[in-house]
Amino acid sequence: MHPTLNIAIKAARRAGQIINRASLDIGQLQVSTKQQNDYVTEVDKAAESAIIDILRETYPKHAILAEETGRSGQEDSEYQWIIDPLDGTTNFIHGFPQYAVSIAQVHKGTLAHAVVYDPSRNELFTASKGAGAFLNDKRIRVSKRTKLDEALLGTGFPYRMFDHVDAYLAIFKEMTKRTAGVRRPGAASLDLAYVACGRLDGFWEFGLSPWDMAAGALLISEAGGLVSDLAGESNYLATGNIIGGTPKVFSQILQVIAPHRQGALAA
Repeated sequence: MHPTLNIAIKAARRAGQIINRASLDIGQLQVSTKQQNDYVTEVDKAAESAIIDILRETYPKHAILAEETGRSGQEDSEYQWIIDPLDGTTNFIHGFPQYAVSIAQVHKGTLAHAVVYDPSRNELFTASKGAGAFLNDKRIRVSKRTKLDEALLGTGFPYRMFDHVDAYLAIFKEMTKRTAGVRRPGAASLDLAYVACGRLDGFWEFGLSPWDMAAGALLISEAGGLVSDLAGESNYLATGNIIGGTPKVFSQILQVIAPHRQGALAA
């Protein structure tokens, strides 16, 4: 295992400990609203601080992009860490056990290392570019499904910006008619990790932030899947729109979305 990935794992597990402790008494949480339907707790902040402390201890000059504290570190560094300390905060504050810690490292603009850690199930998804993807140290691959009508897909409903909800609903309607099912668990990093390990056959969502997608995208790529934006390009971290899946399911998702792209691209 790459030494950098080991540091990321250490940081993710430390954050997971903070989250698990807090989950024992959710009623005591102090919750504030960043914007409509977008929440933050002291747990998000404590977990993020713990992650950053560990990363800075080893890599003091690396740039950091984190959900709660934004950009920090040396901006011109070749390395950037992209961090979501608690992806699925809304789930967490309701006691719904679908949330994760997401940490990715980018080197010269390319995803290099990824960790998605589910503290409630103690499931650790990891990947390094060119070295494969793993769940608790066991190699994982995307599913072998090739047909959209047999595929189970994940998605995320619009929850902050609703300007393009009609385009999303049109796509959702088409997907529900043409697949085996669609699920919306509420934590994009875990949804992407589930595609990587074959629990889902594909995923799409609009309007995400880089920290929602970075680690999960590398997991899928290293597990043999494909990831893109709505145009089939690799610009998803910038656009916030992402599609991932097994190679053949991925291409069929793209085809379903294509007629609705104009309405969704501005999302």
